[in-house]
Amino acid sequence: MTYDNILRLSDDPDVNDVIRFLREREIVHFQRFGEAIELAKEKMNRKNIYLTNPVLDKR
Repeated sequence: MTYDNILRLSDDPDVNDVIRFLREREIVHFQRFGEAIELAKEKMNRKNIYLTNPVLDKR
C-alpha cells in the first residue's frame, strides 16, 4: 500500500520505475516466505514434530 501511495504522489518516471520494482520484489519475497513456511511445516510433520504443544492448547 505504501508503494501505491508513493506512485500516486510521484510524477517522475525514474522514481516510479524503482518503486514498481521494489513493490514487485516485496510481493515475490512474501510469496517465497509463504512457500518456505509450508515446506518447514511439511518437514516437521514428517518428523512427527508438532507445531504447537497440544497440552498447552487445551481450552
